[in-house]
Amino acid sequence: MRVLVTGGSGRLGGSVLDELADAGNETVCVDTQQSSGRSGRSVFPADLTDPGDCYSTIAHFRPDAIVHLAAIPAPFLRSEIETFRTNSALAFNVCQAAHDLGVGTVLVASSPTVMGYGNTGGWRPEYLPFDEEHPVAPWNSYTLSKTSAEEIVRGFASRGSGVFHSFRPCFVVAPADWEGAPIQDGSTIHNRLNKPELAAASLFNYVDARDAAEFVRMLLEQGGRIPNGQTFFVTGPDALAREPLSELLPRHTPVPAETAGGLTGTRPAFDCGKAQRLLGWHPRRSWHTELS
Repeated sequence: MRVLVTGGSGRLGGSVLDELADAGNETVCVDTQQSSGRSGRSVFPADLTDPGDCYSTIAHFRPDAIVHLAAIPAPFLRSEIETFRTNSALAFNVCQAAHDLGVGTVLVASSPTVMGYGNTGGWRPEYLPFDEEHPVAPWNSYTLSKTSAEEIVRGFASRGSGVFHSFRPCFVVAPADWEGAPIQDGSTIHNRLNKPELAAASLFNYVDARDAAEFVRMLLEQGGRIPNGQTFFVTGPDALAREPLSELLPRHTPVPAETAGGLTGTRPAFDCGKAQRLLGWHPRRSWHTELS
């Protein structure tokens, strides 16, 4: 396939491009940034929030599939209005252009933050671990934009033309991060393990970028064989923590002890069982095996 990857210069994008290329696909990286995963890979610059630029770019490359990763990648990096405008416009423009131009498959990256954790106005999960049936609880423009992106995907899937799915990659750990490179918040993986209050902000979730990239490849290959318009959690096999979440979550988050009680041992707060059941995907890399 020819696969167009938007946001291919980001933390997940490089691994996705590498995984898809290694599987024999022709890849195209589209981004506003000028660097990507593998040395020497070119980047096609485009502003996909502009409908004309989006249509023109997709029409130029005529991909068989699109993996849409491009977004303002976290809350509060830009103004609330700009974050929602950018992320929701990106998701809609890509899906609409793909639908109109006959792209076969579109996968859109959402976020586990749609579950609502971090809400300063108060938040408690209905149950843990989270699965895809748990209600979403967006509360800021970033989480609202990602919830909107999931609804956009379901709307296009319902039209019966093309394959549309969304997925929620947990805190992405790139290969260099295991060696001590600064991560998204400026800390390191070692810091997050040694200071649980840092990882508590994301409920100790994470996923190795290569595992997430493998999920993307498998969803591209099998997406037409499963019911259209699915959403998946993509998470690591355990929690990014040295203690059980049954103890850490009540200590560092509003999650009550009775809700966290089942998260014993290394069990994470997010369940990727749906991806295992429908696609046969399971995470293979843990901080226990990868951390330098």
